[in-house]
Amino acid sequence: MQAVQFAGHGGTEVVEYGEVPDPEVGRGDVLVDVKAGALNHLDVWTRRGMPQLDLATPHVPGSDAAGVVVETGADVTRFDEGDRVAVSAGVFCGDCEFCRDGDYPLCTSFHVLGEHVPGVHSEYAAVPEDNLVPVPENVDWETAAAAPLVFQTAWRMLHTRADIEAGEKVLVLGASGGVGHAAVQIAAHAGAEVYATASSPEKLRYAEEIGAEHAIDYTETDFADEVRAHTGKRGVDVVVDHVGEATWSDSLRSLAKGGRLVTCGATSGGRPETHVQRLFWNQLSVLGSTMATPGGRRRALAGVGRHLRRAGSGRAPDERDRAGPRATGEPGGLWEGSRNPRQRTLMVTHDPREDHDDAGGMSERAQWFVVAALVVSGVLAPLYLYVVGPGSFGLGYRDTYLAVPMIPAVLLGAIGVWTAVRGQ
Repeated sequence: MQAVQFAGHGGTEVVEYGEVPDPEVGRGDVLVDVKAGALNHLDVWTRRGMPQLDLATPHVPGSDAAGVVVETGADVTRFDEGDRVAVSAGVFCGDCEFCRDGDYPLCTSFHVLGEHVPGVHSEYAAVPEDNLVPVPENVDWETAAAAPLVFQTAWRMLHTRADIEAGEKVLVLGASGGVGHAAVQIAAHAGAEVYATASSPEKLRYAEEIGAEHAIDYTETDFADEVRAHTGKRGVDVVVDHVGEATWSDSLRSLAKGGRLVTCGATSGGRPETHVQRLFWNQLSVLGSTMATPGGRRRALAGVGRHLRRAGSGRAPDERDRAGPRATGEPGGLWEGSRNPRQRTLMVTHDPREDHDDAGGMSERAQWFVVAALVVSGVLAPLYLYVVGPGSFGLGYRDTYLAVPMIPAVLLGAIGVWTAVRGQ
């Protein structure tokens, strides 16, 4: 088969598009006919080389892709030939203490398709069953390929790690990038007041279109000064920083007392200076985050699908050049574009009260059933006892007349319990 590949680290000149062996399908693997792939800055780092990476070459990169199932391993139970699927790149063991607790991104052997092992920028890819998600018919291939990595990453950063709440102030750096534009939308939907930074009028307008209330051009002004001016010198509750060294000090300076900085990357460098005095005196928290659990991933991607259904189209508005069909021509040019990925997918998320990976209990619909049942029974039960009298359980005409309205209360209560148990 044909695949994007490189035999050594370097610039885009090392990238080739050529023949590689067909993938072997293991018992728990699914063979996918790849229809579209997407680029992340992670792909650039992998191509350039990182100290901790020891890759077998030639290496096939790529962490995001979508396509059609053409073959399944003997132990696969969730997918069949012809299913539409997208790749979720985080691979976990399932056996360590963190996996047993359901927090798979903390797996002791956690690794990422395309970064630590061969990726999916190829005509066909053999992917573990647990690393695939279904793609609805109304979602186009480019959107399906571009959404998984960035939306699940932003979801875990904000809901699981930073634990944002409605009314909080959230600053998102690089709001037009992959993780950035996902974070803006997720924070806005959760009821946060969103501040966003970007480098051009077009990107600033886009940040406002998807939910940012305050857009700051970091090329024209110091974003930390702007944030403190907007907030009366208070600062924001949460900063989403995936830039690293170049923004670190200003990110910390943008935080209110007790604020949280959450990071998933360091595109400008990984060794920033930290003013420890600011950290302990303002009681700030620095939180790392990588990928998401299957539950967080499911909720994040469900929001993307709901937006497309509401829009009546399989393509998200303003989808840009981060995703595309199978590579043709000169792959170096395609990969040069990945230096500044601008994938833009719009989402509609779940109710923020259901946003945590360990979300449980009653849904809003179940709560309304139970409340209605309590109101009806709370009114009718005392009336019944007043008319019939305590200790009287005989059902004469008058009793039956009063008991009949109790039936809806009982039914509502039963339906409420049923929906609460099912989590719907």
